[in-house]
Amino acid sequence: MSKKVKFEESSGNVFADLDLPDAEELHLKAQLGYEVFQIIEERKLTQAEAADILGVKQPEISRLKKGKFNHYSVERLLTFLTRLNHDIEIRIIPAKNKVGEQRIVTV
Repeated sequence: MSKKVKFEESSGNVFADLDLPDAEELHLKAQLGYEVFQIIEERKLTQAEAADILGVKQPEISRLKKGKFNHYSVERLLTFLTRLNHDIEIRIIPAKNKVGEQRIVTV
């Protein structure tokens, strides 16, 4: 006998799905923090090397690795990306729906 499992489709933002305050900002920080961490991993940097490049102490890299992006401002995460030799491009375009959204597009 199989039970039907109830589920709800995600909006694409787990923070909004959990009805957390500042869900858009939390989602943006998570996306940016993930990009920072991915670059560190791709470059095979040690935590000490990454800390030196980003201008922080090693425990900050450990915090990033653990996904604790709420400790950082969006501006600081953007600074980390530029210090890792990545350009940041911000585009403002009309929303397709009545409500605008924030998203990260990587190339």
